[in-house]
Amino acid sequence: MRISRYDTNGNRPQGRLEKYFRNIQQDLKLFFFLLFLLCLYRVAFMGLLANFMGSDVGTGDILQANWTGLRLSLKSAGGFTLLSFVLVTLPGILNPRWSWEKIRLGIGTAASFLLAVLFEARFPYYEEFHMTYGLQVMQGVHDDRSAIFMMMVQEYGLPWRLAIAIALTAVSWYMLKVLLERMGTLALPNMVRTRPVLTMLVLFLATVSFGFVTRFGGGFNYATGINWENAGVTKDEFLNECILDDVQGIYRAIQSEKRMKAGDIYGVKKDQVREMAEKAAALNGTAAVGDDIRPYITRQAPGAKIAKPKHIFIILGESWAQWPMLEKYERLHAADGIKSLAKAPQGYYTQSFMPNGDFTSIAITGMITGLSEVNVRANYQPRSFKEVYPTAMAPQFKELGYQVDFWYGGTPSWDNIRKLALAQGFDHFYGYPDFQAPKTNTWGTNDRNLFAALGKSLGDEPPTVHLIMTTSNHPPYNVDVAAEGFDLEKAKAVVQEIIPDASDPDTLALEIGHYWYMDKVVTEFVRETMAKYPDSLFVITGDHAVRTNPGPKPTMFEFQSVPFVLYGQGVTKDILPANAVGGHTGIAPTLINLIAPKGFTYHAIAPAIGEAPVAFNRGYWLSNQVMGQVENDQTESLPGVAGGDAAAGRAQLDTYLPMMRTLSWWLLEKGTTMN
Repeated sequence: MRISRYDTNGNRPQGRLEKYFRNIQQDLKLFFFLLFLLCLYRVAFMGLLANFMGSDVGTGDILQANWTGLRLSLKSAGGFTLLSFVLVTLPGILNPRWSWEKIRLGIGTAASFLLAVLFEARFPYYEEFHMTYGLQVMQGVHDDRSAIFMMMVQEYGLPWRLAIAIALTAVSWYMLKVLLERMGTLALPNMVRTRPVLTMLVLFLATVSFGFVTRFGGGFNYATGINWENAGVTKDEFLNECILDDVQGIYRAIQSEKRMKAGDIYGVKKDQVREMAEKAAALNGTAAVGDDIRPYITRQAPGAKIAKPKHIFIILGESWAQWPMLEKYERLHAADGIKSLAKAPQGYYTQSFMPNGDFTSIAITGMITGLSEVNVRANYQPRSFKEVYPTAMAPQFKELGYQVDFWYGGTPSWDNIRKLALAQGFDHFYGYPDFQAPKTNTWGTNDRNLFAALGKSLGDEPPTVHLIMTTSNHPPYNVDVAAEGFDLEKAKAVVQEIIPDASDPDTLALEIGHYWYMDKVVTEFVRETMAKYPDSLFVITGDHAVRTNPGPKPTMFEFQSVPFVLYGQGVTKDILPANAVGGHTGIAPTLINLIAPKGFTYHAIAPAIGEAPVAFNRGYWLSNQVMGQVENDQTESLPGVAGGDAAAGRAQLDTYLPMMRTLSWWLLEKGTTMN
């Protein structure tokens, strides 16, 4: 017996069974509409950024990517449809008189708007990071949001992209409204009306089965389905990123953030910390016992190679990638300054150098703490503000008689860096308001103002180590580089000639102009300071390389590597081994080894530059011959190197990476006691 009937359209009354049958059809309409939208945006993105595809991509690869993407998008479309099922369909079972069709249309419209916004945002995001949303999204959550917003407006076209998204949403709303309100649904067959309980059970089981298939991306479990972690089925990185729709890309970013907070990262062996500590001691030539990590990571300086400088400058250049220094890009003249310092008699340079990660904050925290990136934000970790890590750079330079200061062209409160630096032993932290520089962009002041203020402070300061972070080579790219002497039109012409597949030569030329500006200002500061204070020592490197790429298909080296230049009194070409391998966390140990007396003890997990055969960051590693990805077997030879032993490099990585990451994680999460 039907308990409740009502008339939805003036023609036929509906009970619970009929209402449920109609509602699941409406949900299916919503599901397939959103699935179509996801697939349409995927195809459009592939077509509009087709120049990012590899030259060996064939039709089969494109079809495979779209088929796999369709399966993955079952999850995304299913997630939105689940809302409709819970908020509209299930209440209809409880009381068929309830008619909440507008809620379903509202859910579909909201989903369409979200997909349109993410679709528009995907273009500039991919062009910068070569990903369909990743950890950079979550980094932006922790960043200066007002600065991020202004950058999106000024650099990435937020107003017009949002207008396009609204227009796409309006079209989607109209199409979905027609689909839901004008296209009818099938009536329940008369033969099943006589068995309503059995029919309802069958329909509900079919609904649950459909939900399982969509939940697992076309399968009934993780082994048979598709998810964001196993979706990269083609040989082309661009197509593999296209497989992830925007919802799955955001989901990847969220899950990666959760794993970061949990400390889940390749190579961290929490249950083998003692074994890793013993390995560190063996590599250091140190005899250590007990539960305290510190003796295992104690090192002894071999004896000073240069006279102790009064001023030490460690310059982290914003997005100071290494690729403009390569011979193939020489005509851009973007890196003439740093190359001149590297070639000088008192300069040393190695190309075998890696940043600590892909973000500015990871570079800075690595320098301050001496710890590798292990998916734990040192700048927000409570332990960072309760105790000083034994590997922190500031206390160890203080033991050598130095004051340690941080100079930053941005806001002191940015990403908690000031608090971290002071908590880890820095004597002073200067952001642009502290040295009364004008604000010239959303992040702070320009590099010229930063170095001018630093230069004025040198005359009466005691021996000091300066850690310096620049800002100008970063969106919104508003430095008047033409007024500084950079020929934008000439740069654009050269870009079009030597990087013919550049998707936007005008923008790339502007970015190169800002790289050139940073290079010019830093080089001028180095030369002027050396003239006034010849007992100075400079380290020049980049915080990361990711952002400005030479075309849509950069090599791993072009995408990731940053330079390392050592310059100053006493520096020679053989002060470190030729083509020495290293990374950010090895800079402080290197400087200590150069200036400290023999027998001086300090703590470091990372070897000094040239003491280890490999260096790495979150996703990539290199030796002095090859470069590869940490979590797969993809490798390439370094520029100027023919061949290279990738297998040997990988074996060396498997020695150093677990040791360095495990001990870094333990110090961040557990402290110095191994129990």
